[in-house]
Amino acid sequence: MDPIPNHTSHPILYQDRDLLIVNKPSGVLSHPNPGKLDLKNRGAFDGPYDFDEKTFQTPAGKVWLLHRLDQDTSGVLLAALTENAARLCRQSFDEDRIQKTYLALVQGNPGQSGTWKDHLTMKREQGRVRSYVLRGNPPNAELRFKNLGYSPIHRVSLLEIQLITGKTHQIRVQASSRRHPLAGDDIYGDFAWNKKLGRELSLKRLFLHARQVELQHPSTRKKLRVQAALPPELSDSLQELDLAGQTPTRGQTS
Repeated sequence: MDPIPNHTSHPILYQDRDLLIVNKPSGVLSHPNPGKLDLKNRGAFDGPYDFDEKTFQTPAGKVWLLHRLDQDTSGVLLAALTENAARLCRQSFDEDRIQKTYLALVQGNPGQSGTWKDHLTMKREQGRVRSYVLRGNPPNAELRFKNLGYSPIHRVSLLEIQLITGKTHQIRVQASSRRHPLAGDDIYGDFAWNKKLGRELSLKRLFLHARQVELQHPSTRKKLRVQAALPPELSDSLQELDLAGQTPTRGQTS
């Protein structure tokens, strides 16, 4: 018997006739970069990607990509399996009715909780997109954070972040602009500090994980909450920091 074709080779957190939610590993692109499709330029779902429609043509059928995660970010990635579900979910994104929650390890202590608002702008430099905080302009980027725990020895905080808007590299840029760069961030981070953490915690990647997505299901209209467990390389770092008890390590769907 021939194997059943798949939409993706990555762990599936939730799937029904309308939605497909996967746990994207760090290092995997949400969608391929323009150009030749090869092993280093593959997206989170199988098959070629249509940049106009924002769809993958997988062996199991079409998949509508609904948002993106940075290549170095792991965690919950949401897609649709029907055009109508994609339309309704994209409308929910536009109306800020889909909640995305992240876990990030940052330098220093930004306080117990807070809201960060900035005006972000993008520039293309040497073929790569970079984001910057533009001072004096009305905010177009917002997030809220809660400090789950602080390690005074390593001077790091574990933040739970609710992303209100969805700008490119938003969490990384907003944190770095406040002198609280993310651990392992090789673009906006503190490079000497990253090396130090790499030696002390064996942390070899960006500590940013899309922990949860919460939305109204496009067909049932019921609330759907899907979580992705921290990957071992991040949960191991929290163990070394004595911060592992501050956050669940198992995925959850409700």
